[in-house]
Amino acid sequence: MKSTKEADPMTMTTDARPIPGIGPKLVPILFTATIFLSASLLFFVQPLFTKIVLPHIGGAPAVWTTAMLFFQTILIAGYAYAHFSTRYLPVKGQMALHLALWAVALFFLPLSIRAGWTYDPEQSTVLQTLGLFAFGVGVPFAVLSANAPLIQSWYARSGGPNAEDPYFLYGASNLGSLIALLAFPLAAEPLFGATMIGWGWAAGFVALGLFLLLSGLAARDGAAIRPAPAKVALPKVNQIGKWLLLAFIPSSLMLSVTTKISTDIGSFPLVWVIPLALYLLTFVLVFTNRPWIPRGVQTWLLIAGVFILGMAMSELPLSMLTIAMTVALVVAFFFIALKSHQMLYDARPDHGNLTIFYVTMSVGGALGGLFNSIIAPALFNDLLEARIAVILAAALFFVKGAVPQPKDGFKGLILGLVTLAPMFFAAMRPGVLPLEMLVGMTAALFLVTLTLVRSTGLSAMILTGMVVIFGAHIAEGNAIFRDRSFFGTHRVADEGGLRLYANGTTVHGAQRLADFTEGTRPTPLYYYHPEGPMAQVMTSDFGQAAQSIGIVGLGVGSLACYAQPGQSWAFYEIDAMVDRVARDPSLFTFMSECAGNAPTYLGDARIVLEGQAEARYDVLVIDAYSSDAVPVHLTTIEALELYRERLNPGGILMFHISNRYYEIERPLSRSAEALGLAARIQNYGQHMDLEEGNSPSLVVVMAEDDATLAGLAEDDRWEVLTSDGGRIWTDDFADLLSIMH
Repeated sequence: MKSTKEADPMTMTTDARPIPGIGPKLVPILFTATIFLSASLLFFVQPLFTKIVLPHIGGAPAVWTTAMLFFQTILIAGYAYAHFSTRYLPVKGQMALHLALWAVALFFLPLSIRAGWTYDPEQSTVLQTLGLFAFGVGVPFAVLSANAPLIQSWYARSGGPNAEDPYFLYGASNLGSLIALLAFPLAAEPLFGATMIGWGWAAGFVALGLFLLLSGLAARDGAAIRPAPAKVALPKVNQIGKWLLLAFIPSSLMLSVTTKISTDIGSFPLVWVIPLALYLLTFVLVFTNRPWIPRGVQTWLLIAGVFILGMAMSELPLSMLTIAMTVALVVAFFFIALKSHQMLYDARPDHGNLTIFYVTMSVGGALGGLFNSIIAPALFNDLLEARIAVILAAALFFVKGAVPQPKDGFKGLILGLVTLAPMFFAAMRPGVLPLEMLVGMTAALFLVTLTLVRSTGLSAMILTGMVVIFGAHIAEGNAIFRDRSFFGTHRVADEGGLRLYANGTTVHGAQRLADFTEGTRPTPLYYYHPEGPMAQVMTSDFGQAAQSIGIVGLGVGSLACYAQPGQSWAFYEIDAMVDRVARDPSLFTFMSECAGNAPTYLGDARIVLEGQAEARYDVLVIDAYSSDAVPVHLTTIEALELYRERLNPGGILMFHISNRYYEIERPLSRSAEALGLAARIQNYGQHMDLEEGNSPSLVVVMAEDDATLAGLAEDDRWEVLTSDGGRIWTDDFADLLSIMH
């Protein structure tokens, strides 16, 4: 690689004619401001448009990974366009073409979903999501995507200071991206609705046109007095392969970590933004001749990152994802991305191949998105892509491209066996020592052995692979069913006399193994236990007299066994795989024994209910909180108005809102007050010694008046739900951060 510090006689001229009103010393400021604004718009629009899309496609974690695949793919197109235009067009032609494309993009503002679009549960959710993004934001995003390499190339032609090494502008670009990403969930979303945010973004996009014009004029004037740069040799294949791998690893790992977190905490901008913001921060820290964190320190951080993610993705220590574990996952990802992007910067070419470098880098990132969003869900029944990404991250321990030797593989194998010795002991002598102690010993050995192989990539990969794969095998335990869909992972396992169904790390249903005798009506458990608040409503005089019951969120169908003869039941479920699990009598028998021919309407419940104008229920249950995520579009005042329309006169609306992270009763209380609905809440099981198979739960009921809830009012466990006076959630505005515990 030619040193970027060497002077290039074709780019050292600094007497370019200044454009009117801008002196030579202001040229770097102009280009920095232009690329900063462009990057801010580029990364602000990602959470913005994904937020717009969520109500139409559902709040699954895969919505964000699919969105990232779209953005990364368009980024390739933008970078490729920048590469070919700078290679084959003069600066004047580049400027004219780019400004023309910018003008075309104006016709797509403000951003929105095209009228009449509806989700089809029978078609590929991934393809439908990609189509939404393509028609809604594709052209503006493509224009913005091209700006990073294009503006750097223009600066190299402008004759400004350090024009021979314009990579410093990429740091400014990522700083703008970082600020924009954090501003969306922390400032814009809590203060403004999506519509107002969209108009503000559109104004910024219009202003960008002026900055592009001025930057193009500066590049044109600089190019006019200097000959074009000499042709340079294309990068070698092995160099391109290295760029691809170094871009692929942090991209895939970022999406894996985001999926793991959002499965439990929820799919909303802050959860998506934090890993992506740290991903961008690594570019800011290392895309400079003087990295903020020394390379030696980065190696030790890499060890910590691989250790933490290796243990986490093995699932050995995880029963549930706590906030502390979430922070550890994100920080570990940051350490790995930092080292990967440092190596990427160190392998950069001179400015003559700048656009090829960025095209390759974008392809590597998009391959990570393609692998996580399309390939992995089709091939694997679990989040195996996360484990593969961690194993590949261990490849970053290769020093200066050293060729791996057979002894390195043997060393990794031996150290892997040593590390897993406590787990082998646990398998051969179960119960002799506490499993927590053996997992702790494994973790300590993994950290020590990983440190020993920190300069040998093959050894580190084999060691990490053994820990991750064997750990996952142990964690899988006695699973009898494991699969995944666009909406998450699904696992059914037998444990302690119970059959459990889990999505992510949250158990959504259980059945006693003793209830699997044919003809036996199984007893609902946990949230649906006969003593719990949901059962109290269903078994009350009102619940038994009800003729029609609608259930939003199927689970394993536990509520079906509260059905009375002559009642009509209907279920709404967005994930076809959930319906498959619930209706398979070899897995659960609630539906087969209790539901009869009750239909399941597949698709987003709100969209389906909107299309069922004649549907009316005496009891409508909203129980659609996958893991501990919050489907915001099912919680807004517009959603409550729809549910109200689908109730018969004197009907009851019931929300199951048990959640580890959010106080969902707060936005519900505001909407109930605004709509004049009577509302009560029960926080069941707190500070109580519950029997096995019973669990605490939080339930809200609403009705047109207190008289309808009179039966519950006599039970002092049901308290009046009063509004907290906060801002009402609407389809345009909702702030999840404000209701966190």
